[in-house]
Amino acid sequence: MADLKRMVGFLVTTRPDAARRFYTEVLGFRLLSDDAHALAFDTPGALLRIGKAEHFQPSAGTVLGWEVDPIQSAVADLTSKGAVFERFPGMQADTHAIFTFPNGDRVAWFKDPEGNLLSLSQHVV
Repeated sequence: MADLKRMVGFLVTTRPDAARRFYTEVLGFRLLSDDAHALAFDTPGALLRIGKAEHFQPSAGTVLGWEVDPIQSAVADLTSKGAVFERFPGMQADTHAIFTFPNGDRVAWFKDPEGNLLSLSQHVV
């Protein structure tokens, strides 16, 4: 069996300055490097590399997410730093844009400056 180590997440941006500000100032990640090809961040439990590109179309679905507890505090904190949480047609959310699923899991989605869909989640154990 492979000895898998730390996970590395990959995103793309056409706006590296905006991405750098968002991932350091809003999400609080430590910038490890910023070179001609990518930004690299130290995140809780993983390395995040954001490749620099001239053209990019974000995925329609969630690309990265973080488990938090309690979710209300995390949403409030990120909102105070400028994150805007999404609402989706046909999905009932509370006043903080937190969706509760039938099994009790709770999720809130937001986008980075490039339009990558990110999430916060609190799962029922």
